[in-house]
Amino acid sequence: MRTSLILLACVGFAQSLVRVPLSHLPSVRSRLRAANQLDEFLREHQPDFFSRRYAHCYPAAQHYLHMGGRSKERLFNFMDAQFFGQISLGKPEQNFTVVFDTGSTDLWVPSSYCVSQACAMHNKFKAFESSTYAHDGRVFGIHYGSGHLLGVMAREELKVGSVTVQNQVFGEAVYEPGFAFVLAQFDGVLGLGFPQLAEELGSPVFDSMIAQGVLDEPIFSFYLRKTSTLISTVCPHIYYRINGSGFGGELLFGGMDETRFVSPINWIPVTQKGYWQIRLDAVKVQGALSFCYRSTKGCQAIVDTGTSLIGGPARDVLLLQQFIGATPTAVGEYLIDCVRISSLPVVSFLINNVEYPLTGEQYIRRSMAMTMS
Repeated sequence: MRTSLILLACVGFAQSLVRVPLSHLPSVRSRLRAANQLDEFLREHQPDFFSRRYAHCYPAAQHYLHMGGRSKERLFNFMDAQFFGQISLGKPEQNFTVVFDTGSTDLWVPSSYCVSQACAMHNKFKAFESSTYAHDGRVFGIHYGSGHLLGVMAREELKVGSVTVQNQVFGEAVYEPGFAFVLAQFDGVLGLGFPQLAEELGSPVFDSMIAQGVLDEPIFSFYLRKTSTLISTVCPHIYYRINGSGFGGELLFGGMDETRFVSPINWIPVTQKGYWQIRLDAVKVQGALSFCYRSTKGCQAIVDTGTSLIGGPARDVLLLQQFIGATPTAVGEYLIDCVRISSLPVVSFLINNVEYPLTGEQYIRRSMAMTMS
């Protein structure tokens, strides 16, 4: 069973360790595929995962969208999110399932005034039922692969695990675009990126926790764990486990749980505040240097809990898929014969002079109908 630990920190002081249990559930992509709607969805939206989600890393202006007097609207994609947790807003508490996302900064949930089909399928925030609600009046917009998410800003009492954050800025979504949000297993998103990424004006949740002194240390850490139920693939006599609704790990605010990892920790400097952006020294295939090593600066990479995929520039990803013998599909995915998984090359990521190897079992994802890399 594969697990992951992600430790991220800022500067500050605090006073308690906060645990938020995470569930590991099928992604929107998996659910679209199970409903035989993925090909149609991808053809309609022609998503380029890497450039859409990390648009502001590109220097060219065409990667931005201008809207409503705001400067730049960045592009995001939660089709491959698989880990979710619970938060509550207001008094009395209203509960929501969210993606705890290091690839964005804002907190938003559906509003009771939302007019989209997606909102009808999820929990909605009812401002008129909360005694601690404060209307802000400003509007916000975030561009996703399927269109604009629009809403209004407000302030409210937020509870995450055992910690309460006062007067937290958040967004009430009144329009959620596209069919992907209808199938989503989450109601909203709680961003854990740096303030520079924010579309909403105000302190992000993690910054608010630090400012209000509710944490022992200015650290949050993820422990990600696969939980599963058994289903078969198209490969004869081969079965795999797809995630159920059990314990999928936890998010800790204010420190780390040393029982969740093998010491020592490899601390990596953030190269640019916004995303949790770090230097990737090289990518190896079966021990041979293959990507990033030609530059003395390596490559820039982003630690992103909002997706289950490893993304990269299209040319490099194509070469990597060719190295492992994967076959492209018409909608941008790659397939591989299930019987070859045990013989696939090891792909390693060299970060801060520490090598992190992935076997075929770890970087290949089996679906209900196919095996993908």
